[in-house]
Amino acid sequence: MDQFAFDFAPARRVYSVSELNSAIRATLERDFPDVWVSGEISGVKLATSGHYYFTLKEAQAQVRVVAFRSAHRYWKFKPQDGLAVLARGRIDVFEARGEYQLIVELLEPLGHGALQLAFEQLKKKLAEEGLFNPARKRPLPRYPQRIGIVTSPRGAVISDMIQILSRRFPGLHIRLFPALVQGDGAVEEVCRGIDYFSRNPWAELVIVARGGGSLEDLWTFNEEAVARAIARCAVPVVSAVGHETDVTIADFVADLRAPTPSAAAEMIVCTRQELLDRIAGREQKLVHAMRYHLAMLARRWQQQGIERPLGLLHRAMGRQAQRVDELEFRLRDLLRTRLERYARAQRALAARLHYFDLRPRFAADRRRLDQAYAGASQSLRLQLARRRGAIEQLSAKLSQLSPLLILDRGYAIVTNQSGAIVKSAAAAPPASTIQVRLAQGRLHATVASTAEPQMDTDRHR
Repeated sequence: MDQFAFDFAPARRVYSVSELNSAIRATLERDFPDVWVSGEISGVKLATSGHYYFTLKEAQAQVRVVAFRSAHRYWKFKPQDGLAVLARGRIDVFEARGEYQLIVELLEPLGHGALQLAFEQLKKKLAEEGLFNPARKRPLPRYPQRIGIVTSPRGAVISDMIQILSRRFPGLHIRLFPALVQGDGAVEEVCRGIDYFSRNPWAELVIVARGGGSLEDLWTFNEEAVARAIARCAVPVVSAVGHETDVTIADFVADLRAPTPSAAAEMIVCTRQELLDRIAGREQKLVHAMRYHLAMLARRWQQQGIERPLGLLHRAMGRQAQRVDELEFRLRDLLRTRLERYARAQRALAARLHYFDLRPRFAADRRRLDQAYAGASQSLRLQLARRRGAIEQLSAKLSQLSPLLILDRGYAIVTNQSGAIVKSAAAAPPASTIQVRLAQGRLHATVASTAEPQMDTDRHR
């Protein structure tokens, strides 16, 4: 019985790890060549190769996602953490780790389906009526002098436009029609502003402007009333709504679409350099269109199987590039760890160096020297003050004993020819020369006669 069972047992096939992963990858590529997956983006990484790596997750599950550079270069937005998206691609296996992953070719944000459908329906309706026809678009005046602007009076949009217009073309006349550009009543106010400049022959052209925002924020300029107000305006209209990547119905109806409000202020007052730049921009757009057309042709050839070997080669190169990215991430982590270790060692050496640093000691000695110098200076100033006070007291006493004070009271000092002070008449005989010093000046005199004092004669008697 055992021998019979052994003879009819199925043959056992042993797979290597790489063979098993290759077989699973072939099965997944065959059964899931084109799938749509919804989820929330998490853990976005952009490698130096240009590939995006992130995870699509929900409450109880997640799947790894790879977006090669050749695919996401045509997307209108970049992946961000926390963004709910709808991804289209194929299932593949990264054999180096034995993990299956979703290789994304198209990524769309969720939550804009209804608005986008309304946008496309209105666009189709107005296009059938001819509102988008290039033949009805009017050329802008080459050197406009009177410009009307319909936008919010608050914010950076109007200030930037006025600054640019004044700098590029001084002397322009600008009128602002203040209007809401978002929320209730915004459509009516924007239409009133356009109709105002249409009825008033003052403006040569009108700019309808608004800053960037989400699709909901810009929806005022996707309303049919605003589009028809632009279409019936009697003067050319420039649409300057949102950023360069934002497209509204107003852009299709207007005579000129500007990427941003600041760009509108630059485009309506052209210079020679701007014309050259515009030509270069048209050339760049043509190149992008040709590249897109060639990419569509290449995609069609791939779908027809003409370039399938090339597609296999591209996928193989993509897997190798993913392996390189994986090694690069590991190398970055290793370098970061080593740098942190070196930084800790450097901080320890700096702490030891600070402990043996002589500069704090020199600073303390310097402070003590400054204090001693300040004390000596203060003591010297006190001594000088005391000496000055003593000198002033002696000077006052000397002034009190000075003979000059006696001269001020009318007395005089008389000296003879030899310079001796004359104290008696005998010291200055007649015909002798004497000098009389007064409080103010001197007198030179000659003695005519002398007389002995009577008081002395009576005293002798």
